[in-house]
Amino acid sequence: MKLIGAMLSLFSISFVLEVVHIAAEDPYRFFDWNITYGDIYPLGVKQQGILINGQFPGPEIFSVTNDNLIINVHNSLPEPFLISWNGVQQRRNSYEDGVYGTTCPIPPGKNFTYTLQVKDQIGSFFYFPSLAFHKAAGGYGAIKVLSRPRIPVPFPDPAHDYSILIGDWYQINHTKLKSILDFGHKLPFPQAVLINGRANGTSFTVEQGKTYRLRISNVGLQNTLNFRIQGHDLKLVEVEGTHTVQTTYSSIDVHVGQSYSVLVTADQAPKDYYIVASTRFTDKVITSTASLHYSSSQQPISGTIPDGPTTQIDWSIKQARSIRTNLTASGPRPNPQGSYHYGLVNITKTFMLESSAAQVNGKQRYAINSVSFSPSDDTPLKLADYFKIGGVFQVGSIPDTPSGKPMYLDTSVMGADFRAFVEIVFQNHEDIVQSYHIDGYSFWVVGMDGGVWSPDSRNQYNLRDAVSRCTTQVYPKSWTAIYVALDNVGMWNVRSEFWARQYLGQQFYLRVYSPVESIRDEYPIPKNALLCGKAAGRTTRPL
Repeated sequence: MKLIGAMLSLFSISFVLEVVHIAAEDPYRFFDWNITYGDIYPLGVKQQGILINGQFPGPEIFSVTNDNLIINVHNSLPEPFLISWNGVQQRRNSYEDGVYGTTCPIPPGKNFTYTLQVKDQIGSFFYFPSLAFHKAAGGYGAIKVLSRPRIPVPFPDPAHDYSILIGDWYQINHTKLKSILDFGHKLPFPQAVLINGRANGTSFTVEQGKTYRLRISNVGLQNTLNFRIQGHDLKLVEVEGTHTVQTTYSSIDVHVGQSYSVLVTADQAPKDYYIVASTRFTDKVITSTASLHYSSSQQPISGTIPDGPTTQIDWSIKQARSIRTNLTASGPRPNPQGSYHYGLVNITKTFMLESSAAQVNGKQRYAINSVSFSPSDDTPLKLADYFKIGGVFQVGSIPDTPSGKPMYLDTSVMGADFRAFVEIVFQNHEDIVQSYHIDGYSFWVVGMDGGVWSPDSRNQYNLRDAVSRCTTQVYPKSWTAIYVALDNVGMWNVRSEFWARQYLGQQFYLRVYSPVESIRDEYPIPKNALLCGKAAGRTTRPL
C-alpha cells in the first residue's frame, strides 16, 4: 500500500508539473492560408496577382510578444512557393525562415505548416513571397507584434492601429519581369506606387481629437518612398521593434524593406486629407494618394497634393541620423532598452561588404565582395549543413572583406562564430541608395556618412542610443556601419532589398555556428520539414 501511495503521489506531482508547464506555455495563434492566383485591379485594369485567402494584400498577422504562430500554407499555385517573415528573428530556428537557403519550397498542390515564435519581440514587420519574382505579384501582408499587457509602452493606447503597406508596382506580369532578369537585362522603371494594394482610393477613418498609430512598411521592389499626410505631423515611436525617441516629422523616408510606426493626431478641421507616398531619388517622381477621412467630414478631399522631398540626399541622411533609441522605454521585456550598453562591448571582428554591378557571361549580375550568389542546386543550405551533405556549399566561399577580383558566381556562405560581437560596414560606391536586410537579427546602426569608410570613421559612431533595426539604407557613394551581437545560431540570409539585385546575386548566407550543437543554442530540425534536393529521402526526427 505504501508503494502504491508513493506511486500515486509521484503521479500527482508529475501531473501537476505537466499542467503547470502547459498553463505557463506561451499562447498559440493559428492561421490557415490558401495561396492562389487571382484577378486584381491596383491600377484600375486587370492584373494577375498572388492572393492569400482571396485577399490582396494578404491578411494581417496580429500577435503579442512570445506568441507561437502556426501558419498552414496551402500552395495552390502551379509552381513552388515560399513565404518569408521580414523582421521575425526565428530565434534558434532558421529552418522556418522561408528563403531558398533554409527551407524547401512548398510544391504545387501541397501544404507546409510554419511554426514561428515572436520570441522577445515587439514591433512592425511584414511577410512576403521569397521565391522567383513572386514578390512583384503580391502575396505580402503586415505583421503586428504588440507588447504584453504588463509591459509599459511609452505612449497612450491609440484610438486605432492601422497597417499601411506602401511600395512601387509594375503593371507588367511578374513572370515577364523574371524573364527580363533571366535574360540578363535590367528592369524598366515601375509604373506606380501602391498604398494597401491601390494606387489611389484607399481611405483611413479617424475621429477628430483622437490619436492613431500608423505602421508603415515599404514592401516594394526597389524604390525609397516618402510618406506624408496633408496638414498633419508624424510622431515617430517605433522602428522595426525598437521604441524610438519621439521625434516629430512632416514626412518620413521609408527605404525598401523598412518599417516605421508613427502617431498621428486628428487635430485639424473635420474634412478629408491627402495621404501621400512618392518615390525618392528618381528622375521621374511617381506619387500615390490615399485619404485620411474624418468621420464627421462634410467636405471632400481638396487642394494640391503636398510636396515632399525628391532627390535631396542630405535631407534624408539628416533624418536618418535623428532616429534614435528611447533608452528609458521598455522593449519586449520590462527592463529599459538602454540597459544593454552595446557601445561598451569589444568588437571581435569587422566585416566589410562592398556591392558591385557588372556583366558576367554577357548578363547583368550584382555582387557582394565580388561574389554573385548562385545556388549550386535545389538543396537548402541549412538542410545540407544539418545532414552534412557535401558539394552544396563551402563556408568561406565569400570573403569578409572586398577582394578586388572581377565578379564571379558562387554559392556564397560566410562563416561567423556564435556569440561574437561584430562590426559590419556596408560600402556603396554606386550612384543609388541601397537597402540591406539581415534575417535572424536586429542590429545597431552606429554610423553613416559619405565617402569611403576607414578606421577613423569610428570616431563619429553613435555608441549610446543608435536605433536597433533589421534593415538599413546605404546612401550613394557612402557607407553605413552596424554592430551585431551574433546570438542566434543558424543560416541567415544577408541581402539587398532591391529585389532585382537580390535575384541577380546581391546576397549571401551568414552561417552562425556553435560547435556544441546543443538544443540550448538551436532547435532540432522541425518534424514536418520538407526535404528536397540532396536531402530528399532522409528523415527529420521521430514524430
